[in-house]
Amino acid sequence: MSEETFARYDTADYLQTEADIAAYLEAVMEEGGDDPAYLARALGTVARARNMSALAREVGMSRVGLSKALSGEGNPTLSTVMKVAKALGLKVSIQPAA
Repeated sequence: MSEETFARYDTADYLQTEADIAAYLEAVMEEGGDDPAYLARALGTVARARNMSALAREVGMSRVGLSKALSGEGNPTLSTVMKVAKALGLKVSIQPAA
């Protein structure tokens, strides 16, 4: 019997287009509800898909600092979230909950 090996699953590998990213983040917002760490972790996934180092330079942070802020363990400011969204070509918006 041969032993099977599996590659580690990484959502970042599947975020190829802006539409993919927008759909992923919409799903995260629906699923994650009020948990800001959930959104931060999702933005970290998108950042990895789009080159964390280049994004960090564009946002004005170190790669390590941005990675930590978007790890789900960090606590990014709203300003950081908005800068990251803008650098990714996204816009943060507020909508009625109903």
